Amino acid sequence: MKLLIMNGPNLNRLGKREPGIYGAETLEDVEGKLHKLALQHGVELSFFQSNWEGALIDKIHEAEDCGLDGIIFNPGAFTHYSIALRDAVASITVPVIEIHISNVHSREPFRQTSVIAPVCMGQISGFGTDGYELAFQAFLLKRKEV
Repeated sequence: MKLLIMNGPNLNRLGKREPGIYGAETLEDVEGKLHKLALQHGVELSFFQSNWEGALIDKIHEAEDCGLDGIIFNPGAFTHYSIALRDAVASITVPVIEIHISNVHSREPFRQTSVIAPVCMGQISGFGTDGYELAFQAFLLKRKEV
């Protein structure tokens, strides 16, 4: 199985940005934990982070063209307004799980709506950086069902 872990704007600032909300772990810490998990399960992972909407769209299209099995995607602030990212996810057959570190549903009203979630396989929100591992586990469960 081949998965892409994709992160949107400001996630390169994990560990520095509002640690009371997003925690002290860096994106590199998260990637390291996922890499170890992938080794245990024979899963090939790639990682991508960008603050640019177009780069994320290109990566989504590339995931389809390269035959990836799934995408774990934290779109950051793009979650709430990027119709372009929503359309990119809708345009591919690769399953996508949207994740958020904080519980977006208990935060400011503008954060409570995702334009991307309706075209995703599911959404995980509010479990800190463990949400990435939960999404990884969800793909493992799907693999067993096939």
